[in-house]
Amino acid sequence: LLRCTKILDLFISCDYFTTLNSMNKIQVGFLVSYDYELLKNAIPPIYEDSDTIFLAIDQRRKTWKGSDIAIDASFFEWIKNFDTANKIEIFEDDFYVEGLSTMECEVRERKMLAEKMGIGNWLIQLDSDEYFLDFKKFVKFLKRNNHYLQNPEEHIVQICPFKINLYKNSEEGVFYVDQLDKFMAATNYPNYKIGRHGKCRSIYTDSVALHECLSRTREDLIVKLENWGHNTDIDQEAFMAKWDSVNTGNYKSLQGFFYLNPMEWKDLEYMPGKNIAELLQNFKKSSKIKVSSFFLWKKNLGQRLKFLFK
Repeated sequence: LLRCTKILDLFISCDYFTTLNSMNKIQVGFLVSYDYELLKNAIPPIYEDSDTIFLAIDQRRKTWKGSDIAIDASFFEWIKNFDTANKIEIFEDDFYVEGLSTMECEVRERKMLAEKMGIGNWLIQLDSDEYFLDFKKFVKFLKRNNHYLQNPEEHIVQICPFKINLYKNSEEGVFYVDQLDKFMAATNYPNYKIGRHGKCRSIYTDSVALHECLSRTREDLIVKLENWGHNTDIDQEAFMAKWDSVNTGNYKSLQGFFYLNPMEWKDLEYMPGKNIAELLQNFKKSSKIKVSSFFLWKKNLGQRLKFLFK
């Protein structure tokens, strides 16, 4: 009995139980930059069902391109007032490295953030302009798959919900891409290669988020195009000419809106709503956020077969 007591004391002194208790959490991380104000839309939908929310901010206030940004003190005051459960943690470091491309800086920051969030947990990385419609449902799906958190580096997976890409605002609503687009929101191990893409098995789920991708003021959109991870991949002049031309009178007659290969976003549709709260409600009432069970089964079967022997 004495020997067993000593062994138990040893485990406790080595923080064994603390380590166990710290695993299998729902950890959410955001990369904070020039569009930090959008976090006031992104954080509330995920706050209740997250264990910790990490905000990664370059301590020299640099973008991945090396441009200077300013984050107003009122934003940190908003965080302080909103964070009633003390879930939000600021993670500051040097995320811009001279000589690296914007994409290399992005991948580096995502890996650093994931290490901070803690391997052994669900690592969810979202952008400031991604707003979940039902985060609780997504978290339930993750928890049903907690077995992937055991020895995660041996069985790396990325969990893919879908998003609706918002293209351009009008006075009464928003033009959006008329298709659901997968995105890599969570992983059990940060094997990021391009952005959040881990080049590993994807598991698809029917959760949906709104992505305020391009639906910004013209000035804010140009700032994004010049500083994000795809800044060297875009013909900015041609893209902005198309974006400028879209209005309620012609959007149905135009095609090809993606910033890389235009026809990947073939058509636009229109949803009324004067702010994000109204848009979220209107999309929830529509049929645009429904993902069929057969589609999910087909996508997940394909991934199982693709990675069966890898």
